[in-house]
Amino acid sequence: MKRREFIKTGLAAGAAVGLAPTLAESWIPVHTWEGYDFGSGPKVTDRLYQGPFGVYAPDNFHGGWCFQTTMPGKQQINCMGMGMTTYISGDLGAPVVPGESLETTIDKLFKFQLGTKVYIRPNWRHIQKQAGKLDFDDYWKITMDKSLEYGKRATIRVMLNNPDIHENALPDYVLEKVPLRTLPGVWMNETPNDPRWGQDHRQPEYNDYLIGYFEEMQNLLAEKYNGGPEIELVDTQHFGLWGEGHAWPYEGHTFPTRKDAEDVMMKLYEIQEKAWTKVPLCTNVQPDFSVVGNSAVLDRSVRDGNWLRRDSILVQNECIEEMSNRPAWIALFCEAAASGNFTSGADNDIRYDRGEVTISHTKDMGCNYYSLWHAHGINADKLQDFYDHKPDVLNDLSEHIGFRVRPSWIWLSGDGEGHENLIFGMVNDGIAGVPGVLRLTVFSEDGTVNVGGCIDAGYPHPKGIREAMITLPKGVSAARGGLKLKMELEVKGVRYPIPVASDDANPDGTLTIHNNNRG
Repeated sequence: MKRREFIKTGLAAGAAVGLAPTLAESWIPVHTWEGYDFGSGPKVTDRLYQGPFGVYAPDNFHGGWCFQTTMPGKQQINCMGMGMTTYISGDLGAPVVPGESLETTIDKLFKFQLGTKVYIRPNWRHIQKQAGKLDFDDYWKITMDKSLEYGKRATIRVMLNNPDIHENALPDYVLEKVPLRTLPGVWMNETPNDPRWGQDHRQPEYNDYLIGYFEEMQNLLAEKYNGGPEIELVDTQHFGLWGEGHAWPYEGHTFPTRKDAEDVMMKLYEIQEKAWTKVPLCTNVQPDFSVVGNSAVLDRSVRDGNWLRRDSILVQNECIEEMSNRPAWIALFCEAAASGNFTSGADNDIRYDRGEVTISHTKDMGCNYYSLWHAHGINADKLQDFYDHKPDVLNDLSEHIGFRVRPSWIWLSGDGEGHENLIFGMVNDGIAGVPGVLRLTVFSEDGTVNVGGCIDAGYPHPKGIREAMITLPKGVSAARGGLKLKMELEVKGVRYPIPVASDDANPDGTLTIHNNNRG
């Protein structure tokens, strides 16, 4: 069948109904994500009534009068599910700045004012030296300590293969049991001064030893950090360069067949999903250049409620369509590798800057996370230099990234039986949906009132109003004062506080409920 006919007859129909993997083969054809059926998203417990809210007979049903309004705020928000992310390490391990101690370098990165999260991408050998126990390099230990000190959670990825270092990413005890193979092809577009130059970038065979050691490593990490305050996300780790599911520009893979590759890729994913029960996984939307089953892993990860990642956004249109049309409850992390080309005051021409371009395109796709880094030159002074010359670029992203939720309206009604209803018109001033389930709670400081529930997964969207009603206990009146609203994000059964994104919010992120619409 000709390619054009295949596209017209096959994919058009498949995308409309959603394609699922068969038992015999997990490969999923390329399809548009807009309108694709990924399921209904995370489970919603204690679902609040969300309409309709008819006002006049014969449809009079809970409709009320406007009691309170809020305006959007521009404050920096540090909460689960979003954030400007400062890179502590990328591909080279510990950051090195001449004349500075390692702790000083990392501390300065944590202090960069726009970063609310951090990222660390160690090689496997940097966290484990022998089977059965973790043994972290200093830069990992310093990062986790400062994550607690500064209240900035870390995203992690442990690399099983890394072309940017001369040593192998795998620990020696793993290499003793795991053969390495050279794939056909030649590395491209590098110079003799680059660590990628002149290497054959051998890939490990994913035998039983490697899979078993990998499972042990993931379980040890999860035992220490799953559900703890240090970790925000875990990048899923797979076959290939940097663990991204590809060996580009090398051809093929190290598996006997494509089916074997798909089986192992899914096994690695399931090991991670089983270990990290309280932390979202973040799966790369990398196209399946090496034909190892990326599409199946990605589809499964989205259906499990995990999030998405891409290491560059000035790339293939396939990835852009997927990321920008993801389900509303799925967060997106953009590393935006071109940000490694941030210009600074020392550059001759800062009129056109690829860092600025990636920031603009990050907003176009509605990202939750954006990387702040200089690729192989991680240095807080470089970030500060860019910010000093173009503060509006990063400030604007900081004021819009992710989700910024508030009740734009609060209406008041009654049920005729002594109960008042507060109807919240929830809005999202950010660029991304809510990555999970938003819980609203009305409470009083004395503890006599504590009622609430959840909005449907992904709501409120960046466009539109989501109305939700909370019924107060009998005899409690909002007009008497003393009530507040707090918000939480539920992800994998864990609740995280979410500040009300308004200048009217209290310092603790709650909103005092009071009548400000008397006119």
